[in-house]
Amino acid sequence: MPHPLDEYPIHQSPLSAAQVATSDRNAYDRYYFNAHDRTGDRYVILGLGVYPNLGTADAFATFRHGLDQVTVRASDVLEDLDRLAPAVGPISVEVLDPLNELAVTVDAPEHGLTAALRWRALFPAVDEQPHRWRGAGDRLTLDAQRFAQLGTWEGELVLDGVRHEVDPGRWIGSRDRSWGIRPSGAPEPPERAAAEPIEGFWWLYVPVAFDDFAIVCIVQEEPDGHRVVNDAVRVWPAEAGRRPEQLGWPRVAVRYRPGTRDPLGATIELTERDGTPLVLEVESLGSIALNAGPGYGGDHTGWSHGAWRGRGWSERVDLRTNDPAVAAMAAFSVVDHVGRARLGNREGWGLFEHGTFGRHDPSGFAGWDDVAPG
Repeated sequence: MPHPLDEYPIHQSPLSAAQVATSDRNAYDRYYFNAHDRTGDRYVILGLGVYPNLGTADAFATFRHGLDQVTVRASDVLEDLDRLAPAVGPISVEVLDPLNELAVTVDAPEHGLTAALRWRALFPAVDEQPHRWRGAGDRLTLDAQRFAQLGTWEGELVLDGVRHEVDPGRWIGSRDRSWGIRPSGAPEPPERAAAEPIEGFWWLYVPVAFDDFAIVCIVQEEPDGHRVVNDAVRVWPAEAGRRPEQLGWPRVAVRYRPGTRDPLGATIELTERDGTPLVLEVESLGSIALNAGPGYGGDHTGWSHGAWRGRGWSERVDLRTNDPAVAAMAAFSVVDHVGRARLGNREGWGLFEHGTFGRHDPSGFAGWDDVAPG
């Protein structure tokens, strides 16, 4: 049956836009947003994804205020999703001006959460390097494309009757669109990976906005420090008419809280084309573990992106971020931190995303139990 998107000249394969060119069950296509008020006290992460070969779509909205963290998440069958105006249960995304302005709505009064938020770009979207990673058992675990962008937020969020104004003069964040292959739905049989699991994982993602440019830095390393992804660019305002500027090979030193792998901040050494060094400092002002509500990698309830939960399913999950169980989950998750950045005398804001577990030789972590010196 033809899909409404088939009306547009956008096809990348001899298939209807309702289908994808791969038969891999892990095919996905996702929106991701974060928003914060630069204090670390109020922090929002939202996402909506489709999983064409699983026949599902889902979405989540996580709001952290102080020590309280609330997630509303929803799942449904893919056939009910309008790709031109995607909505899953109470959570919807509207593209008002492609690559410039979007609206995200959460209408879940039955779960105590409503939000009407508008995102506006500060700088052009930038393509990241294609991301291919072979994980345990040498299986192609991730094969994806993504673009990133920094912007401001405006609107309001109401949780349990308490209204939080989202002022574009204060609220800022990054967003991305990614698509391709990544683990989705119910876990697959581990096969060889059960006998030969990965030794470790290390990831850093820092998109931050300054007054006159943005920086997007991405690094993934194998346990011995070999780079899987190495990308750092400076993005100029659209009116400047300048291409993104490549900033060399990032050298990263993460500062961890003693006795943990909880990052306090990082120093990232970048290089302009003429060899001029740029030293980017970023610190954490608060965080949300992506497996503690948002569903990346699954959580203690068993929910993960793409998993079949039935038609018209939604739920609310409440957590306290100082709960030892939450900290235990975060230790094996990528964690999204409110990021305050400095580059010389410039101050910037955005996302400081980091995850490390298992062996990572450059950090001095020999195995899964290793932590920073206390």
